[in-house]
Amino acid sequence: MKSFIRLTDHKKEDLLKIFEIADTIGEYDGFLKGKTIVMFFPASSIRTRVSFEKGIYLLGGQSILFDPKTLDKKEEIKDVCGYLQNWADAVIVRYPDISMIDRMADAMSAPVINAMTDDNHPCEMMSDLYTLSGIREDYLGDKYLFVGGDGNIGRAWKEASDAFGFSLTQCGPDKYRIPGASFDASLESAIVGKDIVCTDSIPPSMLEDFKNYQVTKELMEMANDNAILNPCPPFYRGEEVSADVIDSDFFVGYEFKKNLLKVQQAIMIYVLS
Repeated sequence: MKSFIRLTDHKKEDLLKIFEIADTIGEYDGFLKGKTIVMFFPASSIRTRVSFEKGIYLLGGQSILFDPKTLDKKEEIKDVCGYLQNWADAVIVRYPDISMIDRMADAMSAPVINAMTDDNHPCEMMSDLYTLSGIREDYLGDKYLFVGGDGNIGRAWKEASDAFGFSLTQCGPDKYRIPGASFDASLESAIVGKDIVCTDSIPPSMLEDFKNYQVTKELMEMANDNAILNPCPPFYRGEEVSADVIDSDFFVGYEFKKNLLKVQQAIMIYVLS
C-alpha cells in the first residue's frame, strides 16, 4: 500500500501508470466492492468531493464522510488512525496543513490520499495533465506559464513540473515568488512562447498587487499558436482573467475537469494495488 500525498513522492513512470489505469477504467468494475473509503472534506468542497464520492460508488465501494475539523481534537492523530485503520481501506483527506496528512500516512497501514492542502493539490494536477495528454500532441514538451502568487495551486504546478519534467514559469509581483520556480515579473514578456497558461484566484487582500496581471484575450494572442488558458476554478471574471478570454476559444472549457472522476478513481486503484 502506498499513499498519494505529493507527486514528487512517485516516479514519473508510476504517475503515467495512473494515466494508463484511467484509460482502461472500465476494466476495474467492482474494484472497491466490500471496501470502505473514509473521506474528510469541508462543506465548501464541491468538484473534488463529488468526483471522489461518485468514483467510489461506481467502483462498488462505500464512502463515509467527515468534516476535517473532526481531526482537530485532543486525542493524538496516531491514536485516531490506529483505530480508523481497523475499518478503512483507504482515507482521503482535504486539510490545510500537509503535515497532518503525513502524520496520518505514517500512522496507518491503509493508504492516505491528499485531496488538497495549503501546499499542493496533487489529484487536481493529475487530472489536468491527463486531460492535456489527450488534447495536446506533446503536453510534456509544451511550455507552461502560471500567473499567480505563491499559494497551493502555484506550488502544485511547480510540484507537477518537477515530477513530470515539463517547463514552468511563474509570473506575478516579485514578492509572491514560488520558491525554486523560474520567474518573470512581466506578463507581456512571460506569455510569449508559452503553450499552456494557468491561473489561480487572487485573495481580496492581493487584488491591488495583481491589478496588472489579468490574463486577457489580447495577451493570449501573444502566446504560441494554439495556446490554451487553464484557469483553476473557482475563477473570477474581471480579476485574474477577463470576461472576453473566458468567452473565447483560448479557454479550455468546463468539460476540462470532467476527467477528475476517472483520474481520482485511477489514483485509488493505484494506491490499493
